[in-house]
This record gives sequence, structure tokens and C-alpha cells, in this order.
Amino acid sequence: MHATSDEQARPTGEAEERSAETTVTVRCTGHVRTELGRSEFTYTFEGDTLREFLDALFEEHPELQELLIAESEDESTAHGWAPAPEELPGTWRKNPVGEQTVAYARVLVNGRFNENQRGFDTKLEDGDRVALVYPFIFCC
Repeated sequence: MHATSDEQARPTGEAEERSAETTVTVRCTGHVRTELGRSEFTYTFEGDTLREFLDALFEEHPELQELLIAESEDESTAHGWAPAPEELPGTWRKNPVGEQTVAYARVLVNGRFNENQRGFDTKLEDGDRVALVYPFIFCC
């Protein structure tokens, strides 16, 4: 690969310090789709992690952060009718507080929940799919 004149003018090492851009396809459902007014779009951001993607997207659309990200453990927990067993079967993963979605909202990378990958540190590559899911829920 040939360096551009911009890269040639930089001292050694500075070109590597710049964040690469990543382009992903974003798919939205439910409340997220309603808020943005579209269900799918391509999004380019600086960096290569889910955290950097979300930071960039939330900077442009701050209302999405309030819609998707829980500020407390209670906001991230769905309170249902069945009591939780004392010991949960299998392996359970949960993102740390501040990196959890609100109850029923989810973030997926290529069809897999982010907490089943590396949370907000999940690496993204060009062409990956990020889904922002917050379904409509109706009761009775």
C-alpha cells in the first residue's frame, strides 16, 4: 500500500496512532426504529469496537442512549411473574453496570448478543451487522 502525501508528512508512528474507520450495517427494530425513522442504514465511525460505534452513534443521536442503555442494575432487569432460581443453570454472562441495556432492549453483532461476545469491547469489521433491538411490548 502506498502512503498518501498526508501520511508521508507525519513523523514515524503517527499514522498508526490514528483510528481506522469501520463501516457497519445498522438494523433497528421497535422503539429504536420509531425514534430514528428508519429500520436500516450504513454507518461509518472512527474505531473498531462496539463501544466506539455506540459512542459515535449516541453523539449524533443522544436520545438513543437514554432509550437503550441502563443507568442502574434495576433498569436492566425485567421483573416477571416467575421467581428466579437460587442457582442458575449453565454459564450466565452480564455486561458490567453502565454497559447494560434497559430491560427488553438488546444490542447484537452479527446476530449474537454483545454480552455473549466481548460486551462493548466486541471488535467490529467492515460489513458487520449491528442490531439495536427494543421491541414494542403490549400487555393485556
